[in-house]
Amino acid sequence: MYNLKNNTLPYNKITTFTQQFDTLLRKMGSGITTTTAYDTAWAARLHTIAPNLAYEALLWLRHNQLADGSWGASELVYHHERAICTLAAIIALAENGRLEDQPRIEQGVAALYHHLEYLEDDPSGETIAFEMLLPTLMAEARALGIVPKGDTAHLHLMQQAREAKLARSPGKMISRHVTMAFSTEMAGRDGLHLLDTQNLQEINGSVGYSPSATAYFLLYIDPDNVAAKAYLQQAFTDGGLPNVATIDVFERAWVLWNLALSGMCNNDLCELAQPHLDHLEYAWTPGVGAGTAVNWTLKDGDGTSMVYEVLKKNGRVVDLDGVHHYENETHFRCFQFESNPSISTNIHAFGALRQSGLPINHPTVQKVRSFLKANQTPDGYWIDKWHASPYYPTSHIIIACAGYDDALVERAIKWLLDTQKTDGSWGYYTSTAEETAYSLQALSIWKQAGYYVSPIVFEQGLEWLIRHQTQQYPPLWIGKCLYSPTLVIQSSVISALILAGNSLYD
Repeated sequence: MYNLKNNTLPYNKITTFTQQFDTLLRKMGSGITTTTAYDTAWAARLHTIAPNLAYEALLWLRHNQLADGSWGASELVYHHERAICTLAAIIALAENGRLEDQPRIEQGVAALYHHLEYLEDDPSGETIAFEMLLPTLMAEARALGIVPKGDTAHLHLMQQAREAKLARSPGKMISRHVTMAFSTEMAGRDGLHLLDTQNLQEINGSVGYSPSATAYFLLYIDPDNVAAKAYLQQAFTDGGLPNVATIDVFERAWVLWNLALSGMCNNDLCELAQPHLDHLEYAWTPGVGAGTAVNWTLKDGDGTSMVYEVLKKNGRVVDLDGVHHYENETHFRCFQFESNPSISTNIHAFGALRQSGLPINHPTVQKVRSFLKANQTPDGYWIDKWHASPYYPTSHIIIACAGYDDALVERAIKWLLDTQKTDGSWGYYTSTAEETAYSLQALSIWKQAGYYVSPIVFEQGLEWLIRHQTQQYPPLWIGKCLYSPTLVIQSSVISALILAGNSLYD
């Protein structure tokens, strides 16, 4: 039997990995995501509205300033995220008015302007609503006297663009029925006329399922709103707030997708999966699909395609019209009024169309193929606005294409193989279990499609991933800042360990 440097594989290890899936399925619920500096900073401003929560949030900010003076993800530098998190944090500290925070604020201001100089270096571009949120918060920071009065040329253009957008926007345009609700705080003090305040809140008390937008709602619109306070209190964990809460549909769909990919849905796991499949089926609206959470007013093309594929694979009845709802002339959209398309949404639509049984030469399939082909980088990989790493969309498109449209991803396979590090890992910024898992998943599925992949690739990747699977996952998912959907990533890792272990023995 093969021995992986004292980690014997696959049979006893694969049993362990399936047990990990068992534990994960029992743990799934409203969704687990990491605490973010941006949303926590908004909570820290509620000192007269929710004083206990604000106090805890301020403590979190003080304990989580990074070495360069900024706030944000510590494991990698994504300049948009560092800038928006830092700006939100220094405003919160300044409003609190504690002399002890002055050095933190000064260091934060220096870090803010540093990261603003390097925004173009971020491979996946802006974080959500950055072009509106940054000038809004800069105006607040200037009013507090913590940043210089003058703007850089880039900031001035951004401010002008925001003002022009506000001027031409009809009143009461932001409600729970549009995506802008997720970033309601973009309205600031001068854009309150844009808000349909009577139709902003979701059934769970949130505004757009966003803790920061909900905190803004309390701060500027309805400070006595009991439902909004209760939502924030429920979302508050580990001293802070996440980027989004809840994600019960998103988490279930991605986890069950990874489980199905592993091929290890035995009787016990299938039984455990049934209530989660029931939940996804309940979340599905015929002709429209599903969203991130079951009661969220908004549905989206990305979640719809993933939920469709998972339900279809598991023998549930689901209509393809829900997927087609997001189709336009050249591609599939994620949201109705998005400013730029999502690559991963189109990859997942491609996978859903394949799962539905459509042939590769079907006009809709060819439409998506053409869009994806046009957006492939010269090196063969893809980048996406919802994820800071190209390994996520690139691996998912390989999985969607293997045995269906192999030619589209041949250069992507070469890129994956060429970028494996000497220790067996993968990572765009630094080696991560998440990116290594995606790569091993994709290469395993490619091998299952009949192509040769050297056993050394799997051997070295497995060895590294086994050693690092329980380490903290750096936030790579893009919201208004970077975050990690913990169980989604964990399911990718378990799936990769099973797939790669089996690939060594096929």
